[in-house]
Amino acid sequence: MAKGKKSTVFFCQSCGYESPKWMGQCPGCREWNTFVEEQVTTVSMKKSGNGGGVVRQEPARLSEIITKEDDRISTGIEELDRVMGGGIVSGSLTLVGGDPGIGKSTLLLQMCRLLSESGRKVLYISGEESLKQIKMRADRIGSFCDLFLLLCETNLDIIEETIRKHQPEVVVIDSIQTMFQESISSAPGSVSQVRESTAVLLGLAKGLGVSVFIVGHVTKEGTVAGPRVLEHMVDTVLYFEGDRYASYRILRGVKNRFGSTNEIGAFEMREDGLAEVKNPSEYMLSGRPKGASGCVVACAVEGTRPLLIEIQALVCHSNFGIPRRQTTGTDFNRVNLLMAVLEKRVGLQLAGCDAYLNIVGGMKIQEPAVDLGIVLAITSSFRNCPADEKMMVFGEVGLSGEVRAVSMAEKRLQEAKKLGFTICILPKANAEVLNDMEGIRIIGVANVQEAIDRMS
Repeated sequence: MAKGKKSTVFFCQSCGYESPKWMGQCPGCREWNTFVEEQVTTVSMKKSGNGGGVVRQEPARLSEIITKEDDRISTGIEELDRVMGGGIVSGSLTLVGGDPGIGKSTLLLQMCRLLSESGRKVLYISGEESLKQIKMRADRIGSFCDLFLLLCETNLDIIEETIRKHQPEVVVIDSIQTMFQESISSAPGSVSQVRESTAVLLGLAKGLGVSVFIVGHVTKEGTVAGPRVLEHMVDTVLYFEGDRYASYRILRGVKNRFGSTNEIGAFEMREDGLAEVKNPSEYMLSGRPKGASGCVVACAVEGTRPLLIEIQALVCHSNFGIPRRQTTGTDFNRVNLLMAVLEKRVGLQLAGCDAYLNIVGGMKIQEPAVDLGIVLAITSSFRNCPADEKMMVFGEVGLSGEVRAVSMAEKRLQEAKKLGFTICILPKANAEVLNDMEGIRIIGVANVQEAIDRMS
């Protein structure tokens, strides 16, 4: 017979560290003022003759375990399949995070529609919206078949019973912060509830072979709210990025036990839901200004996909003692470093200038291969000299002004050629090993000064 004993403990909201007393700094993650007080019920079970009714699992030989090709389920959305490594793995637990209104629920609802149309039973469980609200959103996406089931519930015991009864192949939980277990006295969304709810869903996924998707809210830092152990428990973590007021969205995998974490998926938000962007480079370069200074096209690689992005820089003399610097879509400190390289190695007097840099399209690029594009955009704006419209650049810039080689140079060139670019400025080390490509002129440069001289 179970006996419950209530006690007060303190949990770190960042990493889930448990302590019997409040502490200012968490010993686990070293964050300050993250401890919250919660009531926890400790349950003790009396031992019975059969070992408490626990079913013992015997170890299995690796050679006896059989895997099938159909263990992966295609979602019907190519961009989502790409990020997940080829589709949904049976019995997997996937966490989808993103800012409010970014399109998480819309994407999962579209996935559910396509899965149910392909003959798979899908259960969508919402703890935030009513059935009528979901119906209104679903009507904008399209028609749904009878294999798509809806449930509005937050009690995890009822949810577990429903999943065992209907045996769906895919379950969506929207969201994990609204779920609760009656055996835990703390409020929904607390560290204890989120952790225990995820543990129950993980057991259902592995035990029944059900693929479970859980939606997680994010904090102002951009990470999933709740204990950090939540990301360790799940098999896959996907983040939906982008400006909620813009039409462009990026789905990025930051953890995947069944595939690469470097792939991204591109979507466009429309009235009838999210549409896949098959060629993000062409989409992001649409509407590019002609003959404007400070605009340079560079190439970044996300996973195995090369992306052509437009880098815009605006450099003007400052009217104040301290010049203003602002960046959007790339690292602020990296831009300051590259500006220092231009001052020291090229002789540009940027110390008294305001500088604004923008990666067009809402993309967030951290790859060093866009360094040369940033340098040429800043120089073009400072000198008010437009760059060639048919020119694409890539390369990493070092502190001595050298241009270093980057990976996947041939793929970057092929992407540039496909979109009509005829000139490419790239590191000399890459140019020496590349074969001549018809229709595009390859210019290898060893340092920043050579790249600036060949820019226009």
